[in-house]
Order: sequence, then structure tokens, then C-alpha cells
Amino acid sequence: MELSIVIPAFNEELGVGAVVKELRALMEMHAIRSEIIVVNDGSTDGTARAAADAGARVVSHRSNRGYGASLKTGITVARYDIICITDADGTYPSEAIPGMLEELEKADMVVGARIGRKVNIPMIRKPAKWLLNRLANYVSGAQIPDLNSGLRMFHRDIAMQYFHILPQLFSFTTTITMAMHCDQYAVTYVPIDYHRRQGHSKIVAWDAGSFAILILRTAMLFRPLRVFVPVAAMCFLFGIVKMSVDLTRDPNISASALLAFVSTLLVLLIGMLGDAIATRMGRLNPNAVAGVQVKELLEMRDLESSGPRRQ
Repeated sequence: MELSIVIPAFNEELGVGAVVKELRALMEMHAIRSEIIVVNDGSTDGTARAAADAGARVVSHRSNRGYGASLKTGITVARYDIICITDADGTYPSEAIPGMLEELEKADMVVGARIGRKVNIPMIRKPAKWLLNRLANYVSGAQIPDLNSGLRMFHRDIAMQYFHILPQLFSFTTTITMAMHCDQYAVTYVPIDYHRRQGHSKIVAWDAGSFAILILRTAMLFRPLRVFVPVAAMCFLFGIVKMSVDLTRDPNISASALLAFVSTLLVLLIGMLGDAIATRMGRLNPNAVAGVQVKELLEMRDLESSGPRRQ
């Protein structure tokens, strides 16, 4: 087993050393050949020194470029094909990683979903997380228990094909989750706990709005009709209501009702054009055929070929 663990870190001097030491001990215990890469994202404290002293391979940015940019750097310089990302603040349970590595044998990405018995997520974030999850589930057509968990494992080549759409900031995890679901990759969720962090969080309350916009942007890239059809339906419903009111008062239909019907047609046509473009460009997942993984088809073929044959 070979594994590259990428840890983005910005002013995480308090927690990064302990996280690296715990990961090294865990990898030795399970005989996993690994490297631990800490991407020092322009920290102004002793993050780089603490990580290096704990035995990590440290790659530094000259200035703060963001969470997503740090992950891209770590994935690019990684030696091994399997990538695991986690945080430097000690919130994610490292002991879940060996089990996730086993799950990756039958999945394209394994996500540590923060739905365990001990999950310390601030109450102020929970309503926004719930709304974002509902929106993501609608757009992707999948059940996503944790949209932006920072503990996940995937193959390097799968992640790198999305580099041109993955943002530089915290929404890296949100985007790759949405993209892989929309491209019909096999994504598995493993329940984990979530501990209290060391130091101060870099996420602020208004980041929820950015995440929502990002989900809609991803929908426009992969499934535009999921956005345009509801908008067209609202325009059409407004036109019907307005026309009904007009006909009860006056036998003429108002200009606003006609405009609503024209808007319905335009929005629907634009959505269909966007869907045609997305379909024509093709999916990034080369193994997606008619909604079924080629891997699954091969397994079915092997089972059929190994079964008893009757004359």
C-alpha cells in the first residue's frame, strides 16, 4: 500500500505537529508506505518548523494562496497515486484512514462523513450546512451526507482532471464532491467523528453564500437543466396566474403575462442549449457508460463467466 497524505496548513503551529506524529505512527502500525506532505500556505507563525520537526515533507507558498491552492500543490508534488487529504487542526480522526484505504478498492473516492457519535460542529454553521446539502443533493441527484468534509481519499489522476474548475479557496472539497457525483464516479461515505479544533477557524459565516453560488456554478457545468427548468417553471407559473387575473378583470392579456411566457421559452431554450453543450463535450469520467460504471460491468462479466454453464 502506498499513500500520499496532503495537509494544507495556514498558521496551524498549535496542531500540525501532533497531527503529523499521529499519522506517522498510524502508518507504521498498519505497514502502509506513505509520505506526509504539509503545504505551508504562507504562514506567519512556526507552522513549517513544527511540521518539519514532526517528520513531514514541507512545501511552502511564499504568500497565502488558499486552501484549494494548497491542496493542488500537495497533489501535484505527491509521489504516490492514492491521495488522502486531511486538516492540520486535529479535527479529523486519523484512525479512520486505514479503513478508508480499504474502501477505496471498490470506490473512486472515499469521504469521511461527519455523522459519527461525537461531532463538534458549531451550531451557527448547521442551518447553512443543511441548506447547502439539500441544494447539492438536488443538483447531483445523489444523497450526500457530508458535502465538504476535509478528510477524503481519491486517486490522483481523477482529481487532477478537475484542476481547471477546482477553486483556490475552501470550496475545493465542495466542488470535487459535486463534480464526481455528476460524472457518476463511485463515491463512498464512511461515518467519522469530528473533534474540536486547535486554534481558530478560517471559515466565516458568509462563506455559505459562496458555497451556494459554487454549487450552482458546478450545476451549470455538468447539469444545467437542474437550474434552468425550475426558473422556467416559475416564469410559466407566474404567467398562468397573471393571465388568469387579467381574464377575470379584462378580456385582454397583459404585457407582463406575455413577457412571462416568452421568458419561460427563452430560459428553457438556453437551458437545453447548455445541456447539449455539456453532453457534447462529454463526461470527464471515461468509465461512465449509460449511468453504469465500466468497473461494475466488468465485475458482472467476470461473475457470469465464472459461473456454471449449461448445454
